[in-house]
Amino acid sequence: METDFVLLLLGLNHRSAPVEIREKLSFASSRNHPLERLKNLALPCKEVFFLSTCNRVEFTFVFSEDQRERLLEGFSAFLEEEVRLSLEALSSWCYFLENEEVVRHLFRVACGLDSMVLGEPQILGQMKEAYKKALEFKTSGLVLNKLLHRAFFVAKKVRTETGIGGGAVSVSFAATQLAKKILGSLKDKRVLLLGAGEMAELACQHLLSFGVSEIMIANRTFSKAVELAKRFQGKAYPLEGLSEAIIQADIIISSTGAPNFILTKKLLTPLLKARKYRPLFIIDIAVPRDVEPSVNELENTYLFDIDDLKNVVEENLKNRKREALRAEAIIEEEVLKMKRWLSELSLHPTIKRLTNKAELLRKKELEKTLKKLRNLSEDEIEAIEILTKSLTQKLLWYPIQFLKNGYHEEGRFAISLIREIYKLDEENAIEEEFHEDLIPDPSTDTLLEREPLTPRTKKFLQ
Repeated sequence: METDFVLLLLGLNHRSAPVEIREKLSFASSRNHPLERLKNLALPCKEVFFLSTCNRVEFTFVFSEDQRERLLEGFSAFLEEEVRLSLEALSSWCYFLENEEVVRHLFRVACGLDSMVLGEPQILGQMKEAYKKALEFKTSGLVLNKLLHRAFFVAKKVRTETGIGGGAVSVSFAATQLAKKILGSLKDKRVLLLGAGEMAELACQHLLSFGVSEIMIANRTFSKAVELAKRFQGKAYPLEGLSEAIIQADIIISSTGAPNFILTKKLLTPLLKARKYRPLFIIDIAVPRDVEPSVNELENTYLFDIDDLKNVVEENLKNRKREALRAEAIIEEEVLKMKRWLSELSLHPTIKRLTNKAELLRKKELEKTLKKLRNLSEDEIEAIEILTKSLTQKLLWYPIQFLKNGYHEEGRFAISLIREIYKLDEENAIEEEFHEDLIPDPSTDTLLEREPLTPRTKKFLQ
């Protein structure tokens, strides 16, 4: 990808670095946002993007190649001041990507293909928030704006055209989805969680997102149940009060570390009448199991253990991996489009100089001609003006096509050739004047603006 700038991404994630290194680069303790600090340091780069999540920390820079050494030195000094680690010290945990690799990586990240949980959607929202920060601190410009907007577009396209986000791929989420599948809707349902560990916490988050009306938490250590219940606006129960909670519950999710069964057929049988034989959905995700298997024999009681859920998770993960291959194909197609846009962007200075020179020559020659032609009406002068513009644009179309369509093996050779043929690098070759109406937009196929002829001019030219 031949450009007049370099795209460089420096980062680490859950695969390249352990959590104790990732947390040092979270910048959670920094008084100022990293982008604000970098902007104040005036590093020799045009644009910067910063992305930080629990699983990754990444910096993306846009800069001129001749400023690479200064940029890396300045960035290393920034890291030493902020996190007490130099770029060299972090090199064994970091990945360094350039140009096309950066485009592909950001597209994959936005689509959830580089996440710990394949296809998870949260990363897209985190990227959008990070982009808002870049806009706030004015560190995102022409290149990053285009690149990130394209990443968001690709993520949406992948979600729409593939099943990458389908199915539960975590045990706690699979438990919640299974409950929803059996009971239809979880709204107005009461959930009892046995245990107050990480699995219970994740289950709380998923259940609340599905709209359950109440969460009850019972735990051997009552203080932990109280703490978790407070976080999720639920109600805590000691194990001694388990019967009362079971009578109220529609769903029970158990994930304790108890060595023996907590829920037995003997415990539940006398509670069925008090429950008016309402359906009771029990998911046992503990190892060893918390629920006696014979509970499944009780009327309107449905028991699922972790093996049932693992089968669901593994099948869903297989499906996501198959869909990931389709997503990769979409990404590669979009990488090519972005690569073409960046390549065309690199031609912009040459095209601008070429069109400026042509316009100045046109004006100069037109001025000389009009001095020789006397008694011309305003309509006739307008017609000649448009005629010369049209001829200039049509003649310029060919060298610009040559540059853009790649009739050459090396883009820089073509640029050099055009600059040599038209003497664009001679100091006195043209005056520095920028004509927006003649400059093509590199993000479109339109090479030059073509001014339409008026009916009066058409008649004059016939």
